[in-house]
Amino acid sequence: MPKLSATTVIVAVTVAMSLIANFAPNAAQIQYAAGFIPARLSGGLILSGPVVPVWLTPLSSALIHGGLFHLGMNMLMLAFTGREAERAIGAKGLVTLYLIGAYVACGAQWLAGPMSTAPMIGASGASSAVVGAYSLLYGRQRAKAIGPIPAQVVHIAWLAAAWVGVNLLMGFAFLQGGVTVAIWAHIGGFLIGLALARPMLLWRWRHA
Repeated sequence: MPKLSATTVIVAVTVAMSLIANFAPNAAQIQYAAGFIPARLSGGLILSGPVVPVWLTPLSSALIHGGLFHLGMNMLMLAFTGREAERAIGAKGLVTLYLIGAYVACGAQWLAGPMSTAPMIGASGASSAVVGAYSLLYGRQRAKAIGPIPAQVVHIAWLAAAWVGVNLLMGFAFLQGGVTVAIWAHIGGFLIGLALARPMLLWRWRHA
């Protein structure tokens, strides 16, 4: 029997947990109990009842989604880029990157609004770290050096600028429709993915 990839396991667990949470009679309470709420980290909000410890909410929030469309889009993105990234950095590297991405994404969202009481849910921040690594590992490098700045650095800067620009535009567009998107989590996750792609690749092959 073929061994399941780390990407497949993450997707399967996330889908299962999200479906359970979405169809639970207390779905809204679950989002507050398990979602990442910046104000909880800042000490400006204390929730009563059973809640996930705030330091674990970057992980628990990635396991629940705001509907089937939200879940489907995140899992499609993760399944494709995760599978390819895992080939390069290995299962341990993929899991490590995903977990770090979840925390960095929540950290970025906290910095953007430390007193926000809106629960952030979904795996898009953690998945963005995988997308960032995938973009750097598999994207064609067409950038040229600018003076003393190496071409590789210019390439990374262009990738980062493009992702930031797309997410800012997307956030603005959704906001006009009354939907709030955690764009800073997406941006933070992607940037840490760019930063860790090469180190993860070296780590994998040094321990091969």
